[in-house]
Amino acid sequence: MTNPSGPERDRPDPGLSAIMSERHQLINLTYRLLGSLTEAEDVVQETYTRWYAMSARERDAIESPGGWLTTVASRICLDQLGSARARRERYVGEWVPEPLPTGTEWISGRWSGGTTADPADRVTLDESVNMAFLVVLELMTPAERVAFILHDVFRYSFAEVAAIVGRTPTACRQLASSARRRIRTSQSPAAPAARRADTVRAFKQAWEAKDIDALIGLLAPEATATGDGGGLVPALLRPVEGAEEVARFFAGRIDVVPDLTLLESTVNGQPGLVAKMDGAPVSVLAFDIAGDRITQIWSVLNPDKLRLWRAGSPVPEGRGDAAG
Repeated sequence: MTNPSGPERDRPDPGLSAIMSERHQLINLTYRLLGSLTEAEDVVQETYTRWYAMSARERDAIESPGGWLTTVASRICLDQLGSARARRERYVGEWVPEPLPTGTEWISGRWSGGTTADPADRVTLDESVNMAFLVVLELMTPAERVAFILHDVFRYSFAEVAAIVGRTPTACRQLASSARRRIRTSQSPAAPAARRADTVRAFKQAWEAKDIDALIGLLAPEATATGDGGGLVPALLRPVEGAEEVARFFAGRIDVVPDLTLLESTVNGQPGLVAKMDGAPVSVLAFDIAGDRITQIWSVLNPDKLRLWRAGSPVPEGRGDAAG
């Protein structure tokens, strides 16, 4: 980040700690808007660059620095979402949101002065970060996604949302309502956390044993498996559909990569799996579960999306096709 040149450059910024304390909350917001922590960090960096590009006098004139940062970050995300679909069309294979390990998410409260008219419409921060939720967000228009996340997740009033996205409060209410319908249509009833963990554990054990019948029993008839290698490592170019097809695909991976190690882990706040080779993560798997059946499996192999999982352990070259 840069400071303006001239006499004001050396002027102390008494609000620096308060401004920087907004960073975690901005990351929370921009990750949900973009589905990529890497892109979210870039947006937050650009937001702070714009803040410090102003003179100290201009910054002092801003009544709510946190509100200013949120507005700028949201507008940058809105612009990026407008071109995201074109980028996704050029993406090699299927695009899956970047998975988050435990401890990446910074849960915090509402950080603006507005209120929401209908508390029943609210979505909690932890609900809004699971993989199934993020995948549904990808189906929304950019304006729907921004209005919905700002209002239903971060609890901004529609008047505040309107000021951010440049539409009327009524239009923003309609956008959020449309987004809500997409969520209701696409999402399965949430299974209890303990049952989800048991189901993922049973899938892991059946996968390790190459027990196709057991795998089929854990999968919904219409189950789908999606892999994301980003063209950087071999991965599924199209989803595998149907319980038997998905079961046979995963059982076959064990034969292709016999030294694969599977570990239970929290992925975006939900039970998931990490596939490792030579101690390095090569794939992160997230699940959507209805009742005690798995309906969706997302396997992220793109090494650019696994940087937080690798924690300094390099992925062995040429061996990234382990689980997807």
